[in-house]
Amino acid sequence: MNTSLNIEQARFNMVEQQIRPWEVLDQEILDLLYLLRREKFVPEAHRALAFSDLEIPLGSEPGERMWAPRVEARVLQSLGLKKSDRVLEVGTGSGYFTALLAHCAGRVFSVEINPEIAKTGQANLAAESIDNAIVEIGDAALGWTRHAPYDVIVLTASTPVVPDSLLEQLKPGGRIFAIVGDEPVMAARVISRDASGCCVQKDLFETCIAPLTNALQPARFKF
Repeated sequence: MNTSLNIEQARFNMVEQQIRPWEVLDQEILDLLYLLRREKFVPEAHRALAFSDLEIPLGSEPGERMWAPRVEARVLQSLGLKKSDRVLEVGTGSGYFTALLAHCAGRVFSVEINPEIAKTGQANLAAESIDNAIVEIGDAALGWTRHAPYDVIVLTASTPVVPDSLLEQLKPGGRIFAIVGDEPVMAARVISRDASGCCVQKDLFETCIAPLTNALQPARFKF
């Protein structure tokens, strides 16, 4: 049995059966999914599931998971990245989406609150010779002023509301991706900031994923 052939067939099936039907038609992104080896970023215990349409666990917490492949591709397409873009990623995880961002943007600053996961993500990026993304340990749920302002900000876990502090760290013409809301239904949303500072939002799809650690909570009614 040719293992290499099996992997490439699984990768092909992922792109053609999961990703392309989910309205991801940008050929550069589809090509990148063949180039960047997703299986190298998946924990060894789950490597057989690298191309499956599911979230892969990375740690013991519910939010420590890789996005499903079709979500990664759809979000990447929605951001319309340019080689000059500076990107903040909140939540490094395995480093795979960090790597996708790095291939499309100029510089990626990825912040991970879990030191062990940050270490793994950094090692995965280094193993693939990705040198325009850095991983830092910290809590960026409300932003990360160290490298602000950014052209793009991506939250890889959900948040009930998008903090104003994140919008303030966005350049005019910049955009934020966030999965916004509470269980059981959340909206995958792109918020764009125009030159005057006004924001326009576009919902891409409905989903439900675990919340960001220390995500901003809105005022709740109490009875």
